[in-house]
Amino acid sequence: MARGAREAWLVLEDGTAFSGRAAGAPAEVAGEVVFSTSMTGYQEILTDPSYAGQIVVLTYPLIGNYGANSIDQQASRPWALGLVARELSPHPSSWRMEETLQDYLDRHGIPAVEGLDTRALVRRLREKGTMRGVLSTRPRPVEELAEMARAVPDLSRQDLIGRVSTDAPYQLGEGRRHIAVVDLGCKRNILDSLVERDCRVTVLPAKATAAEILDLQPDGVLFSNGPGDPKQAQPAIAAARELIGKVPVFGICLGHQVLALACGADTYKLKYGHRGANHPVKDLESGKVYITSQNHGYAVREESLSGLPLVVTQRNVNDGTVEGLRHTGAPVMSVQYHPEASPGPKDSSFLFEAFLAQVAGAPGPG
Repeated sequence: MARGAREAWLVLEDGTAFSGRAAGAPAEVAGEVVFSTSMTGYQEILTDPSYAGQIVVLTYPLIGNYGANSIDQQASRPWALGLVARELSPHPSSWRMEETLQDYLDRHGIPAVEGLDTRALVRRLREKGTMRGVLSTRPRPVEELAEMARAVPDLSRQDLIGRVSTDAPYQLGEGRRHIAVVDLGCKRNILDSLVERDCRVTVLPAKATAAEILDLQPDGVLFSNGPGDPKQAQPAIAAARELIGKVPVFGICLGHQVLALACGADTYKLKYGHRGANHPVKDLESGKVYITSQNHGYAVREESLSGLPLVVTQRNVNDGTVEGLRHTGAPVMSVQYHPEASPGPKDSSFLFEAFLAQVAGAPGPG
């Protein structure tokens, strides 16, 4: 370790320990340790509310090359608890840069560790599954940190959605279509994608009821992405159940799972989730394959769809999991990934047009 560098540790609940150099804020955080395969977009990842309660490991070896800025943020603050990287760039450069990533992390109180073997760490998470862990820049015995990791409540028992959702409704845009967005942890680019398509957007708290939503007389309703176990989103599930058949509905990521649960399907936790900007998804109707941006730890259980008015429209090429659903009797559609990207490719951004075509009562683009 370089002279003057602070030591930091990442310790998993099974006692596996990784040491490295501390970066960002001097702090100690405990949460679920997950990995993302995105090569860029680290600031969008850190500020995605879906990462609430999680310590993020980035598999790409050099992070921070282009610094940080106020444009790439997907929320007003970072929601990831901590960052793990092989190396944080000591000499970032970009015309958009406003500060270094290290300064950004320090300013927001987010600890980071670099210089550890991220390949070995990710292999551990892939083989054993997602685990709880502690990232600490403080001198403590490894076993003590492992005990702290084992004491972290499972994410399925935490109200992460209530933590990240808006407290009060607000509006964006002045377009001709009015879309209500139920904020389960909504990324900024979902809202921007609607405003750019001539929409007036009303963003509502996660606990908004169907009656409150319908009182706004929206042309369509979108259930957003968000963190944690979809079964914790009971108010949104109840609202979605009542809205189906009364107004066109679109679900993204957690919103996709919420709509499935509202129709009577089941969800389950994946071994280590899908996180990254390079996940291939096949559209079963067109045969096209899209490279998608993903961030979720749960999926819809396909066998639970039997007898329900839901059709699988898209499937993950890597593991065959359900990536898209369509209701057979109402204008309802959902996808497990992020058509708004940020970070990642915009291959599937046409899905916003498809949703708005449903809102207009016309066939959408494929």
